[in-house]
Amino acid sequence: MAQLASVNKVKHVKKRRGVAYRLAKQWDIQLMVVPALVLIFIFSYIPMYGVLMAFQDYSIFDGFWASPWVGFKHFNMFFHSPEFWPIIRNTIIISLLKFCIGFPAPIFLALLLNEVRHMVFKRVVQTVSYLPHFLSWVIVAGFAMSILSTDNGSLNILLQKLHLIKEPIGFLGKAEYFWSILVTTNVWKEIGFGSIVYLAAIAGINPSLYEAAAMDGAGRIKQLFMITLPSIMPVISIFMILAIGNLLSAGFEDILLLGSNPVLRDVANVIDTYVYRVGITNQRFSYATAVGLFKAVISVGLLAFANSFARRSGNSLW
Repeated sequence: MAQLASVNKVKHVKKRRGVAYRLAKQWDIQLMVVPALVLIFIFSYIPMYGVLMAFQDYSIFDGFWASPWVGFKHFNMFFHSPEFWPIIRNTIIISLLKFCIGFPAPIFLALLLNEVRHMVFKRVVQTVSYLPHFLSWVIVAGFAMSILSTDNGSLNILLQKLHLIKEPIGFLGKAEYFWSILVTTNVWKEIGFGSIVYLAAIAGINPSLYEAAAMDGAGRIKQLFMITLPSIMPVISIFMILAIGNLLSAGFEDILLLGSNPVLRDVANVIDTYVYRVGITNQRFSYATAVGLFKAVISVGLLAFANSFARRSGNSLW
């Protein structure tokens, strides 16, 4: 028993020395990581003391240490607020719509582009699909509002020309259209940029696998399901875990801009916009911090759950 403990101790020492040796040997590469770590520490870890406001009646004049502690008062206020369930409902529905439609969309586009053999056409499609990602939401929202406008909006003009409607429809003034518009705009903006990672993963697949499958008589569709999708499944799993972890992040800029009409408040009010309106507009800093902390805790729980579920297939983050 003592001999076994001694052997384990030696292995542990060697392992520690091995890690230290590799770090010392790669000092120039490790040095490149230092600025990123410093930025993360300054802008992500140091501000975390701000969560103390969730347990205080925070006053900007008294500061963190002089403001009175109130425990879970603000959490209870949020849970018993009449806006709690509508906000949670809107957040979950919008998040699920973005996840169910927006997550597979880049994968589908990457698979389609992989089948294109005309390189000029393929590059043009890639460039056109990437461009919206680099536009700010202010521009995208303005573009969407222009298309959907009742005054010379191109969509209303098209529908009238096709005799599908008689009068222009105020799409951004009707609650029943808001979620569809929001999800469609998000997919249009991010589908091209999101497909880059999947195209890179597909490019890394060994071509001999396709050659062997073709010799066995497998067509393009069968190769897609038997080779392409299984080969990129680790990448898909990682992005799915991250997407599930962000399931309560229904969006902020897109909803705030596209849902600016007060008529849409019942379907456009989510956790992020609620925190902004309560915390910044009404200056209820402690209450808004409590709501944000509630969302963060649930998101961490979802991330851990998704990771543990993905671990069964060997594609987990940790």
